[in-house]
This record gives sequence, structure tokens and C-alpha cells, in this order.
Amino acid sequence: MTKPRKRTAILISGRGSNMMKLVEAARTPGYPAEIVAVISNRPEAEGLAWAAARGLPAIAIDHKAYATRAAFEAKLHTALMDHGTELICSAGFMRMLTGGFVDRWRNRQLNIHPSLLPSFPGLDTHQRALDEGVKIHGCTVHFVRLEMDTGPIVAQAAVPVLAGDTAATLGQRVLAAEHHLYPHALALVASGLAQVSDENVLISDGFNQEQALFSPSLRAAVT
Repeated sequence: MTKPRKRTAILISGRGSNMMKLVEAARTPGYPAEIVAVISNRPEAEGLAWAAARGLPAIAIDHKAYATRAAFEAKLHTALMDHGTELICSAGFMRMLTGGFVDRWRNRQLNIHPSLLPSFPGLDTHQRALDEGVKIHGCTVHFVRLEMDTGPIVAQAAVPVLAGDTAATLGQRVLAAEHHLYPHALALVASGLAQVSDENVLISDGFNQEQALFSPSLRAAVT
């Protein structure tokens, strides 16, 4: 018997490039999650039109129309329940959530962040990485907790910082990695291969690689 796919909703606030990659991945044979709704707190979000054009429920819940965060989150929760949501993927969702919502979806909500957490939480991650002189940067998919950019880490991808990088060029390379990482992480969670235990994510054997990424590379320093 085929295992039911996890019903997954995606939260966005803008263009939703990671949302697009999740939707594309979910339409490949054997993928363990299906996308049942795309929801934005901004009615003008470009990603809503993209999702609607592909036959997905595209729902705008304008946070400005609600007097309190609790009222907005109650409407958001109702929309999620109306679509039988089992997992949430935040993908550029620029809205802090209260403890009540986070606790209700504990270990069922993922987020992607453009740094190798716990380094560089918050905003302006690429410029901060350059300012600190790190040689390896990247992105992280983690379960959501009340504190911003914390929570058990599901998966990470690393990219080298290159000579002459700007925040924009480094950000482009990180975003390209995000587009591969998020579908991979969602598949691990939806399939049950990644599970939270004591605030750490345990992943079934066979999914980690042993080789290291070196930046600068290990090319000979002398000829």
C-alpha cells in the first residue's frame, strides 16, 4: 500500500521562489508531500498568482485587517485546517508568530533561513557573513520555535565565500542552494526519515555524506 503523502501548506509574503521549488518537487513521482495551499499575509504577493495559475488554492489573509496577532493567527489556523494541513513550510513568510500558534504547530512547521544557523540569525545575513570574513556560508532548514531563527535543524547547505563577493552575489549563490535544500528537507520530514528527539533532528542512516567542503580549496599553495 502506498503511504499517504503529507498535506503541506506553504506560507509566503512575496515572490515565493522557494515556494515554487517546493511545488515543483511535490509534483514529481514518489515525493512524500503534496502542496494543498499557498497562503500569504500580503494580498499583493506575486507568489499567489503563480500558485493560482497552477491550480493551487492561493489564499490571501491580510494581517493588516486584524486588530491583533491572535486574531490573524486564528484565521490562518482556520485556513490551514480547512485544507487538511499536516505540515507547514514557511518560505519567505515575513511575519513573527506568537507562542500559541508556534506551540500548536510544534514539530510540524519548517522554515528556511539564509545562513548556517546558529550563525547570523535575523536579517542581512550575507553582508554580516562578509563583514565577519567567514569562508563558508549557506542556508538552513529548521523546525520553528518561538525565538526567531531557532529550532531543531533538519538540513543545511554550504557555499564558499569567494573573493570579490558582495552581499548580492553571495546571496544569489545561497538562494540557489536553498532551492535544492528546502525540497530535500521537506521530503525527509514528510517521509518520517527526519524526526525531532530532545530538540535535535535524528535522520535515518544513509543520508549523510562524508566529504568535506573546503574554502579555499585544497589546491597546492605552491607549484
